[in-house]
Amino acid sequence: QVQLVESGGGLVQAGGSLRLSCAASGLTFRIYTMGWFRQAPGKEREFVAAISGNTYYADFVKGRFTISRDNAKNTAYLQMNSLKPEDTAVYYCAAAQIWGRAVFRRDEYAYWGQGIQVTVSS
Repeated sequence: QVQLVESGGGLVQAGGSLRLSCAASGLTFRIYTMGWFRQAPGKEREFVAAISGNTYYADFVKGRFTISRDNAKNTAYLQMNSLKPEDTAVYYCAAAQIWGRAVFRRDEYAYWGQGIQVTVSS
C-alpha cells in the first residue's frame, strides 16, 4: 500500500531553518505531484507548496521555503528558511496523481502522510 512518511520536524527559533523530508513507497513516485500542507491549532489545513515539473508556493512562503524532489530516492523535501512563529503547525506531505498543472486543493491529493510537528519559538 501507499505510504508517505515525514521526517525532519522539531523546535527551532525564529529566523532558523528546518528541512522536512517525505519518503514515499507503494506508488510510481515520478508521476505524482507532491505537495506540502500545514495545519495550525484551530485552523484549516492549508496549501504550502507543490512540485510536479514545476514548483508552486503559497504567497506566505514565497522566498522562504523551497520544495524539491529526488525521484531516484522517492523523496520530496521542503526546505524552510527564515522561519516565523506563525509557521508553527503540523506539516503534511501529500501525493496527487496529477501532472502538469498546479494542484492546490486538498481533495485532489489521494495520499497523505501522518504529519509532523514544526514549532517556531519567538
